[in-house]
This record gives sequence, C-alpha cells and structure tokens, in this order.
Amino acid sequence: MTNDKLATQIIASLNTSKISMAEEQHKKLHIAVFPWLAFGHLGPFFELAKLIAQKDHKVSFISTPRNIHRLSNVPENSQPLVDLIELPLPHVDKLPENAEATVDIPHHIVPYLKKAYDGLEEPLTKFLERCKPDWIVHDFAPHWLPPICSKLGISCIFFGIFSASGQSFILDLLMRKTSESPEDKALLDVLAEQDESGVSDMFRIIQTLNGAQVLAPRSCMEIEGESLKLLEGICRKPVIPVGLLPPSQQFSEDSNDGNWDTILNWLDKQEKGSVIYVAFGSEVTLSDEEFTEIAMGLELSDFPFFWVLKKQNTSAVQSQDWVVNESKRGMVWRTWAPQLRILAHKSVGGFLTHCGWSSVIEGLQVGCPLIMLPFQNEQYLIARLMEEKGVGIKVAKNEHDGKFTRDSVAQALRSVMLEEEGRTYRSQAEEMSKIFGDKKLHQNYVDEFVNYMEIHRPAIKD
Repeated sequence: MTNDKLATQIIASLNTSKISMAEEQHKKLHIAVFPWLAFGHLGPFFELAKLIAQKDHKVSFISTPRNIHRLSNVPENSQPLVDLIELPLPHVDKLPENAEATVDIPHHIVPYLKKAYDGLEEPLTKFLERCKPDWIVHDFAPHWLPPICSKLGISCIFFGIFSASGQSFILDLLMRKTSESPEDKALLDVLAEQDESGVSDMFRIIQTLNGAQVLAPRSCMEIEGESLKLLEGICRKPVIPVGLLPPSQQFSEDSNDGNWDTILNWLDKQEKGSVIYVAFGSEVTLSDEEFTEIAMGLELSDFPFFWVLKKQNTSAVQSQDWVVNESKRGMVWRTWAPQLRILAHKSVGGFLTHCGWSSVIEGLQVGCPLIMLPFQNEQYLIARLMEEKGVGIKVAKNEHDGKFTRDSVAQALRSVMLEEEGRTYRSQAEEMSKIFGDKKLHQNYVDEFVNYMEIHRPAIKD
C-alpha cells in the first residue's frame, strides 16, 4: 500500500470517527426538571430524573437549597450526569424562615409558599437562558414557565405525579367548569379560588398544561389503561406514561442508623403479618375527632400498629400523648420514617393509608393490602380503583355526614388483618405486586418516554 493510500485511509477513518462522535453528541439530551415544593412531588420527580440520567442524558434537577439537601444520594454511576441546581427561595411575608416545602408549614400558609415559588421565575429564566436545555419536565405550579420556554425554544413536559384516573377526573372537571355533584362543585370552587399567591390552582394547571407539548402521567396501561386513553382524549396532545416509578431510594431527612435500628428492633419483636402500618402523608390534616376515632379504632382492633405521625397530621396534642403513653400495642413515630423498608418488613400485614398515589404504589410494590381512609380529591378515586382491584377495603363512613367511627376503623382493620375475607385482599395485593413492583416493566415505560424525547427533541438552538 502506498503512503498516499494509507494517508487517505487514515483521514477517512478520522473523519468517520469525528462524524460518529458528532452524531453521538447530537443524541445527548439536556433535560431540566423543576418540581413543586412538596415531598410528594419532589420524590417522583427526582426518581424520574435519576432514571433519565441512567439513559446517559444530562439532567439538571432544580429546586431550593434545603430541598436539594433533603434528597437521597444520586447513584454513583449517574452522578456525572445529574446537576443539582439550587435556587434560593425569595423571602415572602408570612412564610417562616427556612420553610421551603409544604412539610415545613401548616396548610393555610401554602399559598405564601406558592408566592415564593413564583418568585423563582427570574433566576430560573436566567438558568434556562444560560444552559438552554432541550426539554424541561415541570409540575402544575409554574404558570409563567411555558411562555419563557417558547421564547427560548425549549419544549415542555407536564409530569403529572397523580394517578391517571385522578388527572382525567380533575381535567374533565376543569374543562366543563360545572358539575351536578355537590362534592365536585366544592372541589371546583377550591381549585378556582384565587389565593394569596395571586392566582388559583385552576389557572396554574390550565396554563402549564396548555403550554406543554406532552403530558407524562405517573401511570401504566396495566393498571389504568382506560384512564390513560380518556386523558389523551381530554388533553388532545401526546400522553406518554412514565410507569409507576417504584422507588429504589427515599429521602434521607432525619434518617440515620439509630432511627432505623429502633424501628427494626420493634418490628422484629412482632409476629409475622400482625402489624398495621399507619401513615397519612404530609398533606392530610386530621381533626381532633378524626384523630381520636382512628386511635381508638386501632386499639379496638387489638393489633400492634406502627403510626408515623407528622406534625401536619393533627394538632390534637392530648390525644397524641394518650396514644404515645397509654397504647398497649402501638408505637408512634414522630419524625421521618423509611416507609418502603417498614412496609416490606415481614411483620407488617396491612397499611392504613389516606390513598395518596405514592403511598399506594409503595404499599402494593411489596404486596401489602390496604385499609383505605381517603380524605380529599384524588384519594377517593384511588380508593375506588383499588377496591375494584380487590387489594383492600375502605373504612365505612356515614352517608349523611361523611364521618367514620372507631368501630368502622376497627372493623375494616379486622377485615384485612384477621378474617377470612382478608385472605382474598392479601392474595390480591401479592398478585398486584407483580405489576406495581415489576422494575423491568416500569423501566420499559421510562425507556419509551426517553425515546420520545430523543426523537422529538427541539431544533438545534443557536
């Protein structure tokens, strides 16, 4: 071979490598992720961010400093691809210092947190102008974001952390703006009410959804096929489910080995399948009467229970003290607890839950049957769906005033934990775990979601 031919081959090879590298670089996406300031939102958004990074795309996860520090660790192999972007939360009157998430404040202060969140518009805009990501995955709250992204050539994805059935119900209600049902009318009034942030939740949802190119629900066809089809009909835009995102890691706030050792030591002393795990998330506030009826119902059921009681759940201090000091069979845990690890423990036989979507996913991920006590909005729809699936039972409520009693709580607990009927719930929950806990299935949904972003990436920006 002559020197000229050899040189020609080397140059051709180098050019091919350059083209290959350029194509590879072109395929890489930069995705910004911007959740609302609530743990129930931060968790799924962060889980999705980590899964996108595992597909070898760069992710900028954007939140406030305290929330960033409360996240679990990014897996070592994904760390180079995940940037944690801290935007300081602007000061707002009536919002306590260091309050950066709904868990830090009582419910009536949340509108001020929304006002502070809206104050992130300027620093977020500067970040987007500087970094120009291909996509931004956002929540319901930043109504001001779509016009900014449109101007910058950034495509928007509305990530809905709620069930598809919940989202289709809410969106249908918002589109119709009327209902014959008194409960639906009451919900519509709440969503349409302009709060101290200056806008209503209805306005936020409509603006962010209309401005998004894609709706990505936390759902899957195997559980909510009909609702996903309905959602696409309502939105009239692509609906790309991301799967259920069964969590692999949890927030690390207030968790340490000592805490888990204490919890584990207590659980290990209980008989297999005998413990009721009780948790109502961080958004549910119980009245004194509700708290007392739940506490007495647990006592009446005669089962050991582990109750994660957050300060937002109740102000019934005397009742709390009674449960802590007088309960013969229960343990009350007042700080953050590793929910998934507790639910997976062999001693836990049932989950008394408010039916938040994340909680239901975690419970059924490990095959734990549900005792369902929904309090608001989507929770009722999820409870109905799960009852249809046969994985649990709802606590009976009075038809006239919607109240439950200690006896109805105890009866529901016994139905799942003890009686013949409970075997069916336990069996169905175990069967449902094959879908809820199927990592491969839900990874496939993430793969399809990422594939959609790759194919439909925006035109190259200057």
